Amino acid sequence: MFLFPALAFLIGVIAGLRAMVAPAALSWAAWFGWLHVSDIWLAFLGWGFMPWLLTLLALAELVLDQRPAIPSRKVPLQFGTRLVSGAICGAALMMALDLNTAHLSPGEMATEGLVAGLLGAVAGTLGGAEARAWLARRFRRDSPGALLEDAAAVLGAVGIVSAMA
Repeated sequence: MFLFPALAFLIGVIAGLRAMVAPAALSWAAWFGWLHVSDIWLAFLGWGFMPWLLTLLALAELVLDQRPAIPSRKVPLQFGTRLVSGAICGAALMMALDLNTAHLSPGEMATEGLVAGLLGAVAGTLGGAEARAWLARRFRRDSPGALLEDAAAVLGAVGIVSAMA
C-alpha cells in the first residue's frame, strides 16, 4: 500500500523538474491501460489524442527550457504550474488504485495523492533548481545540467509508469 503514495510523490518530483513530462507519462499509462482512470474525473488522460498532445507540450517544454530567456522555475507562474501538475498527477495515481485493496475512500485517496504529488513537486522544483545550478557551476555553463535534468525527468517518468504496468 505504501508503493502508491511513494509513486505519487515521485511523479510530483518529475512534475517539479518538468511540468509537462509527468502528465504526458501518466497519459500514456492511461492510454495503454496501466493507469485505470476511466471511472474518475481524470478520464481525459486516457483519451485517444491526449497522450500525443501532452507529449508535444512536454517536448516543447524540453526545448524551451534550454533557452536562457525562459524565467526561473521559482517565479510564481512557473512554480504554480509545477505544483498543479504534481498535485493532479499524484491524485491520478492514487485514484487509479483498486478500491477493494486500498482501504480508503475515493476522497481520501484523492487527497493523499494530491498532497503527495504536491510535496513531490515542491521537492522537484526546488531540488531541481539547486541541482541544475550546481551542475552549471561544475560545467561552467547551463546546458549540460539542463540536459541531465531533462534526462532525469524523462527516465524517472518512464520508471514510474513502468512500475504501474
